[in-house]
Amino acid sequence: MSSASDLAGRWVESSVHRQWLARRLEGLLAFYQPSILADGGFACLDGQGKAMPDHSPKLYLAARMTHSAAIGHVIGIPGSTDLLDHGMESLLDSFADKTNGGWNSVIGGQSDKATYEHVQVMLGAASALAAGHTRADQLLDQAIKVFNERLWQEDEGALAESWSHDWTSCEKYRGANANMHGVEAMLAVGDVTGDSMWHERALRVASRAINTNARARDWLIPEHFDADWHELPDYNKAEPDHPFRPYGATYGHSLEWARFLVGMHASPLLPESPWLLEAATGLSTRALNGWGDDGREGLAYTVDWDGTPVSTIRLHWPICEGIQACSVLSQVTNDPTWESWYRKLWDHATRYYVEENGVWVNEIDELGREAGTLWPGRPDIYHAIGTYVVPLVQPSPFVTLAASQGG
Repeated sequence: MSSASDLAGRWVESSVHRQWLARRLEGLLAFYQPSILADGGFACLDGQGKAMPDHSPKLYLAARMTHSAAIGHVIGIPGSTDLLDHGMESLLDSFADKTNGGWNSVIGGQSDKATYEHVQVMLGAASALAAGHTRADQLLDQAIKVFNERLWQEDEGALAESWSHDWTSCEKYRGANANMHGVEAMLAVGDVTGDSMWHERALRVASRAINTNARARDWLIPEHFDADWHELPDYNKAEPDHPFRPYGATYGHSLEWARFLVGMHASPLLPESPWLLEAATGLSTRALNGWGDDGREGLAYTVDWDGTPVSTIRLHWPICEGIQACSVLSQVTNDPTWESWYRKLWDHATRYYVEENGVWVNEIDELGREAGTLWPGRPDIYHAIGTYVVPLVQPSPFVTLAASQGG
């Protein structure tokens, strides 16, 4: 990594780097166009862009595709509108639970109502509204209704984790991951509606999860809690590679949270809160200081509470989130440390993860080759698209609205 004193300007100020990002963004969205399924949702694609057998379309992936397609639409990437239209139809019709309200995780069957998935729907709706989609108001109204009546717990200042399919039973667990993505969705809704309540709620969630819990852990984020918000530090210790609820702290989430904290720091809908930037810096520094701690280049999936690597799987999304966090921190602090990390992360990404068409390999093995232990194929566009767009826009408003306004 270049020393901070060697850096001259920021890569995003270079027309060559911006063109490099734009070309790969075009390729990324083109890769996913064949994923449209006639019966609703999007196919999970393999590395050759073909539908993977035994992988049914998922609600959260459809919502994320809708969000990503809205970004492509406002930027002007041909084909994005088809993805956006199909995503909206899928969310309003195919995945909708027309008996109980909300959305099912898969098409054609009842499922528990997971907050993680429902806030992705709200993000997709907010992005569609920023893109001017004709049905965006309808979807956003539905998502907000579910959010207010079922997900948001006013007395906790946070979100419930999940409900039974008919909304009669709430899971006695609270998770930082669903709340983190709830923060993203609330920031988006606040931006497209102009209602500061949404950003104020997001700040309440972040205050507990980060300013209290992560600060007490020296900027490692506790992820698992009981229904009264007591930490469960040994939760899933026997499943360190769990895809959604792994044991320990997750560096990728630290970097993802940092991006949202910077967005709140920059939000005109919130009063100044100095701790937001302090926390974003603390989370990112702690995560990136773990680079190579297990003897291999890159970031381990999870670490123990003393920072010892636990799951050493190498996934694409923590690198994606690191690129985005460093880009926004570089913007707001002008500290060359973040530009240095931005370049290092892109160098690492292009060596191991990013293909020429802009598509990211999801997972690599110990030799840097593609693996599929946890996430085979290329099912998810969400983290990758952020690497190409977030560096080019301001940290507030949220990425789709910022892109629609020209940065």
